[in-house]
Amino acid sequence: MTGGGIYPALAVLQTLKKDSLEILWIGSEGGMENELITRLDIPFKAIPAAGLHGIGFVRLPGNLRRLWAGYRQARQIIADFQPDIFFSTGGYLSVPVALAARRVPQIVFIPDIEPGLALKVLIRAADQVLTSTTESEKFIPSHKNIIVTGYPLREEITRWTRKAAQKEFNLSTDLPVLLVFGGSKGARSINQALFPSLPALLQKAQVVHISGTDNWEGTSTFAHRLDSSLGKRYHPFPYLHENMGAALAAADLVVCRAGASTLGELPYFNLPAILVPYPYAWRYQKTNAEYLVKAGGALMLRDEDLPSMLCETISNLLEHPERLEKMSAAMRAQAAPDAAQIIANIIRNLHEIMQQKGAQIHD
Repeated sequence: MTGGGIYPALAVLQTLKKDSLEILWIGSEGGMENELITRLDIPFKAIPAAGLHGIGFVRLPGNLRRLWAGYRQARQIIADFQPDIFFSTGGYLSVPVALAARRVPQIVFIPDIEPGLALKVLIRAADQVLTSTTESEKFIPSHKNIIVTGYPLREEITRWTRKAAQKEFNLSTDLPVLLVFGGSKGARSINQALFPSLPALLQKAQVVHISGTDNWEGTSTFAHRLDSSLGKRYHPFPYLHENMGAALAAADLVVCRAGASTLGELPYFNLPAILVPYPYAWRYQKTNAEYLVKAGGALMLRDEDLPSMLCETISNLLEHPERLEKMSAAMRAQAAPDAAQIIANIIRNLHEIMQQKGAQIHD
C-alpha cells in the first residue's frame, strides 16, 4: 500500500486493519506517513523518492537518481513481502513501487477529480481504477475497469456529531458557525483576508479558524487584540488533527482550499462552502471546486479576489439562511459515507481471488 493521498489510504487501512490481512505501507523517507502509520501499529518501509513534474533541469538528474534508488529498494521490499495486492492513492513515490510490483494485481484510487501525473502513469497498469466521483471518468481511458466509490473518510473524522462538536469548542447554539482553514501549514492569503473582516463577521457568527502552524504567531497576536465581547466568538487554532471532524461537524459554512478531501468531508457533513483553489497546484483544486459549485454546494473565489470579496461573500450567505440550506442539501446529495468500506471490500474480494488461485497452484 502506498498513499500519495495519505488520508484516503489511511481510511481504507483503518477498515482493513479489522481483518487478518497482512499490510505493509511503503512511504517516502522523511515523509509524514511514518508517524501516522506507525501510530496505527502498521509496518512501514521508507524509500527515497522525488518528483519530476515542474522541477527544472538543475534538479532533474538528482531526482531521477532518487527515483532509481527508490525503485531498487522497492523491488527488494516487494520480493521480501510478496504481496497479493498493490493499492495506491498516487504520489510520485507510487510510480517506482508500482513498477517494482508490476506482476502484482494493482488497485488505484483517484482522490481528486482529475488524476495527477503519477496517477496517470499508474492507471495504465491498474487492474481496477476507483474514483471519488463520476466526473473523473472523462480523464481515464474508456477500456479501464472503473468503480465510483466516493471519497473514503477516516474514523476520527466521521465519529463527531454536531452536538458533541459544539461542546468540544464551547460554541453557542444561538449563532451560526463559520469554519476557516487552509491546510496543515495554513493558507496565508485566506488568513490575511480574514483578519480585517473578523470584527464585522463576529457580529453575525462564531468563527473557528485553523490558521496553520506557520501562521500561528500572527493569528494569536491578532486574537488578543480583539474586543473581549467579540473575542469570545473567535476560536483560533494552529492545527487540528484528531478534532478536525469536530470543526467540520460544528460548522454552518466553511471557507477553505479545494483539495481532494473536500470531495468527501464537505458532503459528509452537508457543509456549504466558499472554496478558494490553491493557485499553484496545477488545475486539480480548481477542477474539484468547479465540480462542487456545479453541484450547487459551493461558491468559488480566486485567491487574488480574497481581499475584496471574502467578507462580502461570507456575509451574504450568513444573511440568507435559506440559500445555505439549499447548498447544504446539494452537498448532502454528493455524500458517500460508505466509501472506505466499499474500497476495503474490493480489496478483500481481490485478495480472496488471489488466495484461491494460489491454493489451486499448490494443489
